[in-house]
Amino acid sequence: MKVGPVVLKYQLQFQRGLRTAYWRDSMRHRILGTAPVSAGDDRACEIHVMTSSRDWLDLVWALKTFYRYSRRSYPLAIHDDGTLTEQIVLTLRSHFPRARVILRPDADAAVLPTLAGHPRCLKFRSTNHLSPKVFDFAHYLQSDRMLLLDSDVLFFHEPTELLRRIEDPSYRLNTVNGDTRTAYTVDPKTTGESMRISVIERFNSGLGLIHRESLRPDWLEEILGLPGINGNFWLIEQTCYALCSSRFGCELLPASYDVHLGRGTRGAQSRHYVGQVRHLMYIEGINKLVRQGFLA
Repeated sequence: MKVGPVVLKYQLQFQRGLRTAYWRDSMRHRILGTAPVSAGDDRACEIHVMTSSRDWLDLVWALKTFYRYSRRSYPLAIHDDGTLTEQIVLTLRSHFPRARVILRPDADAAVLPTLAGHPRCLKFRSTNHLSPKVFDFAHYLQSDRMLLLDSDVLFFHEPTELLRRIEDPSYRLNTVNGDTRTAYTVDPKTTGESMRISVIERFNSGLGLIHRESLRPDWLEEILGLPGINGNFWLIEQTCYALCSSRFGCELLPASYDVHLGRGTRGAQSRHYVGQVRHLMYIEGINKLVRQGFLA
């Protein structure tokens, strides 16, 4: 027997239970009642994020928790993955009035011509949904340093070590949160031998400091020619970042920033709620922030 659309919608809405549905569908929207963030004065770094019609509300939480607890005013660029509606864009602009909201058609027109001399890069940017995180972020970056941030990261306190590394002019490495495991489309050992570099393990492209110099088109063109690089559609972007960073110089953030799949924030200053535990972003993360008085 076929499941009707109403039944299917109900199953998807409540598959994680009533509590998750309440925090996701009711409490999460209360962030829209908080004051706008007028960021954009501090040129030590620039934040770049990409979001969608599904994740934009999570992004509002991610950005507002960062700005609140970091007490920084880094400029912000929000990249449309091509699914944002006019109303979502207006809402984002009302909450982050000084941000650059870069619409996908405008980005296509600006970025694709710059890759004409790098055919593998051009093909990747034209066909991979996550590729703008590599090419568009670099193209529109107006600082030497970028804070790479995904929509599913929440901050609970000041991320002191992340900020220290961002703002230390003598710190010349890329640095990101550690993943639960090494998740690339290529084998780190054999790839490192062929590229003559030491490939960092457990690199996660959801949170971290990236130097502009590390995203070189010639490096990316070489990386995109590696055997097996196209093995997993969803991991190519992370693999590109990891290999560029390994060649440039990279280290992981302290273990308190690591991705984990269990419950609890473990006293950490932030948590990256990756897909497997996205439901915890609502019943744990937003719940914790509400109890801390974040919405007050």
